[in-house]
Formats: sequence, C-alpha cells, structure tokens
Amino acid sequence: MVTVPWFFPLEGRKHLTYFLFFRSLQLRDFKVLKRFWSLRVAGQHPPKNKRPKEQGENRIKPTNKKAKPKIPKIKDRDTADSAPKSQSIMMQAMDNGRFQKPAATVSLMAGQSVELRCKGSKVEWSYPAYLDTFKDSRLTVKQNERYGQLTLVNSTTADTGEFSCWERLCNGYICRRDEARTGSTYIFFTEKGELFVPSPSYFDVVYLNPDRQAVVPCRVTAPSAKVTLHREFPAKEIPANGTDIVYDMKRGFVYLQPHSDHQGVVYCKAEAGGKSQISVKYQLLYVEVPSGPPSTTILASSNKVRGGDDISVLCTVLGEPDVEVEFRWIFPGQKDERPVTIQDTWRLIHRGLGHTTRISQSVITVEDFETIDAGYYICTAQNLRGQTTVATTVEFS
Repeated sequence: MVTVPWFFPLEGRKHLTYFLFFRSLQLRDFKVLKRFWSLRVAGQHPPKNKRPKEQGENRIKPTNKKAKPKIPKIKDRDTADSAPKSQSIMMQAMDNGRFQKPAATVSLMAGQSVELRCKGSKVEWSYPAYLDTFKDSRLTVKQNERYGQLTLVNSTTADTGEFSCWERLCNGYICRRDEARTGSTYIFFTEKGELFVPSPSYFDVVYLNPDRQAVVPCRVTAPSAKVTLHREFPAKEIPANGTDIVYDMKRGFVYLQPHSDHQGVVYCKAEAGGKSQISVKYQLLYVEVPSGPPSTTILASSNKVRGGDDISVLCTVLGEPDVEVEFRWIFPGQKDERPVTIQDTWRLIHRGLGHTTRISQSVITVEDFETIDAGYYICTAQNLRGQTTVATTVEFS
C-alpha cells in the first residue's frame, strides 16, 4: 500500500499519491487507468468491482444460481368446454350406395325408402309413434355387430317426424342412455296435394292446462309451407305472435301459457306452391284441476251395517281430462279371500265457464255383510304424478 507522510501539504499529498499509484501499475493496466483518470476529472465515481479483461477472455460470468423453470399458465375453461362433446353416430344411406351424416331436416318424396345406421353395439331407436302404434311391417329395426340399422320402405306422409338413435351403456342389469353418442334427423315425406301430416280422426281434443304448454298438432309435410291458425266461431285468424302462441313446424301451434280465453274450436290452414289445405278441427278445452297427485275422496254407503246387508264404498278422483287414474283396494276380508266386486269408470264433466274435469271412480261392493267384513276400507289412487291414499271404517251393527 502506498503511504504519504503527514507533513506533506494536502494538495501535494494528493498529486504524490496519484504519481506513486501510477508507478505501481503495470503496462497492461494503462487503458484502465486512462478511463479511471477521465472519470475522476469529470467528478464521477468509477464502477466498483470492475477489472480489465484479457483478449479472448470469456466475458460471460459463471453463476451458481439455479434458474426456476417457467410453468405455463393454464387458462380456466368453462365447465361446458371440459365436458365431452356429443357426437352424431347416425348415417343415412344414399342412392349411390354411400353413407353420409343426415342434416337436421331431410325432405323425401312419399314412397321412397329410408335406411339409417347408428354406430354402436347396443343401439336404441325412437321414431314417429304412428309406426309403433300399428306395428307397421314397413319398418324394420336390426342390431348388427357394430351398428344398429333402421329401414323404412313404402313411406307415406304419415311417417313424417323425428328419427333418432342413441347408444345404450349397461353396468350389469342397469342401463342408461349415452348422451355423448346420439343422432337424430327430422324427415318430411312430401306428397302432392297433402300439406298436413294425416290425422287418425276428423276431430281431436286438446286440453289447455294453466301450468304447462298445449300443442295444436298441425304438422306439415313440406318445410316451405306457410301455416296459419284460425278460430271457427267467431271466424277469425289467431295470430302466432311469439308471446302467447308460436308455430313449430315439427310440433304445430304451441300455446305457451294457456288460459280459458283460448278454448273453442280451431283449425289450421297451409299454403304452398299456390295450393292451400285445411286441417282437421281441434276442440280446445280448458282444464280446471291443476296437475299433481290425484285429488281423492272416499265414501261408504253406510258406516254401520247389519249382517246380511250389502255395502258399497266409493273412491272418487277429480283430475285432468287426459290423465288416467289407477285404483287399488285393501279391505278386511281380503286375507280370507272374501268375494267382492270392484268396478272402475271415468267420464268428462263440464263445471261451468267451459272448464272441463275428468272424474274417475272405483266402487267396491260387498254382498251379505259378515263380521269379517268389518274394518278399514283403504283406496289408493295413482297417476303419473303421484298417488293418494284414503280410508273409511265400516262397523258391524
């Protein structure tokens, strides 16, 4: 280390220090010294821990720091995107012998044959109820090793409707529909002069329920047909405004929120290719009773019966006109196989203001009353929406 005596003047000590410092440097460091001196004159401080590099010396400093691996950010996806997408498994046989996926709607001339195939070892089908109701021999459904096959020959306008398939997944005896492997197409079978899908009757009844949609089934055989809805009396067109009533060519006119003002006789009119046609008539009946389990009551002809007399117990249900009701009875003499008579009936009744209700009844009759016939008579009424159980007591007097 270079030292300077303390008795040197301050300015002289500074210059002497520089001089001695220069003498101590080697020739190779003069370039660095020049840089050092220029920074001093300018009043700047030289960078710390800097040294000159030899020619060819590696200028990249080695480091012991470990670089952290960059983890790519994964964007959150919607649940719907992560769920498996449904793929169509349906194919349609074409005239040239090839197969292609059918469009959402297909138009064919009546009389043409249709062959649909769906991939899968266990395929189930759905098709217009008209074909299933009459067990039509024109329809053939087969299951092959790798696909299911549906064939319809000599088609008619009445066959117009939805044809769909899906693969069935089974785990032991429990099977379910595979929603990821389905296929469907709606086929119009057109015929000259037939604009509406034929109806089995000339007059049909449509029930208007306040808590669900009602459909006037004016389905057409040509997707290009213009269809309007009309009231018979007073005669006028009923607009399908999209709020109360909408038209769906696959279903007909849909009443979104039915009410009592909609009841009456209506019909549909279709126009296509310069021709028009009138549909069958539909009687719209408003239903007073809301949907749900049966509203049930029970009544005995007498609650105290003498020996040898006859006794009848009546079970009554008021419900929707188009909902069937089933009855079951439990009675005291059942264990002893006591002979009884059970009779079920139903009919439609009008309860004012055009409201229509279905009354279903079941009556159990016991002749020559005995002690074993005394006790509880239990009636259970059941429909598609639930069941109701009521009971009454009959005593021996």
